[in-house]
Amino acid sequence: MKILIIEDDAQTTEIVKLSFKLGWPDVRLLEASSGESGLAMVETAKPDAIILDIGLPDISGYEVLRQIRLFSELPVIILTIRNEESDIVKALSLGADDYLVKPFRQMELLARIKAISRRLHSPEVDLEFECGPFHFGQSVTKLYKNDKPIRLTNIEGQILYYLMRSNGRYIYNETIAQKIWGKTLTRE
Repeated sequence: MKILIIEDDAQTTEIVKLSFKLGWPDVRLLEASSGESGLAMVETAKPDAIILDIGLPDISGYEVLRQIRLFSELPVIILTIRNEESDIVKALSLGADDYLVKPFRQMELLARIKAISRRLHSPEVDLEFECGPFHFGQSVTKLYKNDKPIRLTNIEGQILYYLMRSNGRYIYNETIAQKIWGKTLTRE
């Protein structure tokens, strides 16, 4: 597995590299210290996942994410110092798969990447499924309506897939959360 880290802070990059060396040594880490070089590497190096900082020296991480989503559904985990709800919502709305705030727990970062990877490469789901004019391709991000593609993030695709597979039965939001994120929601 190849993971691209787009981060301008050398100390953060070293911490991430050490985390992978200790916790997941067979991962190959690629590095980019600017948004433009990161975008170029996404296209040329073909990573399996991306760790992306929001505060980059040339263009914002939001813009990098927006440009990546124009041509790729690679898993993207935001790793940034920004902890405002508006920043988190913006990143997730632009298609980020997860969001971690610095300082971060190294093993948690690895666990989140592994979880996303498991969901994306899960062989147990038969995605060849049709519902009216809609059908899924070979992944949950490949939805078609009357053979015209509809671009979805991984999370959007998973939610739609589970809803479509329910055959009109009511599904509680707790059930969806359990299936997608592996956690139970609590009611307040």
